[in-house]
Amino acid sequence: MKKFLGSVAVLALFTGSALAQGANVPDNLDKLSNFQSTGVTEFTFIEQTGDYADGIKATLENITLPDGFKIELYAVVPDARHMAVGPQGIVTFVGTRKDKVWSVTDRNKDRVADEVKDFAPSLTFSIPNGPCFSDDGFLYIAEQNRVLLFPAAEFFYESPDVAAFNLVAKGDLIPPEEESYNHTARVCKIGPDGMIYISLGQPFNVAPPEKLDLYNEVGIGGIIRMNTDGTGREVYTYGVRNSVGHDFHPVTGELWWTDNQVDGMGDDIPPGEINRQTAAGQHFGHPWYGGGDVRTNEYKGEEVPVEVVMPAVETVAHAADLGMEFYEGDMFPSKYKNAIFSAQHGSWNRTEPVGARVMVTFIDEEGNATTEPFAEGWLNENGEYLGRPVDVAELRDGSILVSDDLAGAIYRISYGE
Repeated sequence: MKKFLGSVAVLALFTGSALAQGANVPDNLDKLSNFQSTGVTEFTFIEQTGDYADGIKATLENITLPDGFKIELYAVVPDARHMAVGPQGIVTFVGTRKDKVWSVTDRNKDRVADEVKDFAPSLTFSIPNGPCFSDDGFLYIAEQNRVLLFPAAEFFYESPDVAAFNLVAKGDLIPPEEESYNHTARVCKIGPDGMIYISLGQPFNVAPPEKLDLYNEVGIGGIIRMNTDGTGREVYTYGVRNSVGHDFHPVTGELWWTDNQVDGMGDDIPPGEINRQTAAGQHFGHPWYGGGDVRTNEYKGEEVPVEVVMPAVETVAHAADLGMEFYEGDMFPSKYKNAIFSAQHGSWNRTEPVGARVMVTFIDEEGNATTEPFAEGWLNENGEYLGRPVDVAELRDGSILVSDDLAGAIYRISYGE
């Protein structure tokens, strides 16, 4: 109880400033921000057993992993996208590209979820793809054009009503006229500097010239950061096409992130990217480069007007590298310490499909990186997708979770159990 009251006290400092912004806040958010009941009493619960779960388990029998590792069904979670594991280890929050955020709880700690229900059902979410936690237990959810803050989500989630506030009010994350159905899955992470970092994919295959000044100013096609009270917003990363995964190196604190390359240039070009950022304001090439050092057709004849940082790792073209996480646990063999586990969602416009697997990237002391498959088999020999991994998150015991929005599931990968 003392910890809850402390969170409320902190929020009281904010209610007159950034957290109260936005005159057109939905009524339920107004009520939740004032700790008032909304009248919503029902959850949507997801069945965790039966034929559907058994079908997913059958698919997992065909997944290959290095010796000593195993993969199991952790939870059935519809449209499961990016995940945020609570600092207390009580619940994992899972975003979607629809209108739901799910809370996933393993109450008996048998490493299999026994309850999945919707989080904050009185709120209307819009593409709440990106949940992330601060170390002190504040949950942030990055939507299409809003960022919400839940000060004690691990403790409030049992009730339909949960304390909720605007960090960035609806319509203030990007200009409303720039909203699009394309590349609107945001992700967020709290950096070692205590600021929140949010990716803002740009909506085009290749951003047109007339949009570049606006996008650079707002941070579309980049990664922005701000203080966790909503102040001090700035563009941290430029020249991004659509990044849907980032994390900070546990030792150096550097930001690493995935990027999806330009479509329509052929099966094998341009490569996908895992990028390493060593300073604020660096530019990573889009729209002059479509991926790696491959120039886009739209800008091919132009001189590149910025200094470009090339990717730390080039990945197979069109595999759609999405969520990533540095491994800090002790369960896996020591060679995996501080390695990146990342999800390849799988190609959509390639004549021969690729991806649908979990990759691992090893980084040496000089920062050089090499990537190899870690878990694969969701793309079968007939070219059929049996699953599409989206994100990777680490549990407190050192095992990792992998989300899959095609199967509607979360898997747990462990070692030596």
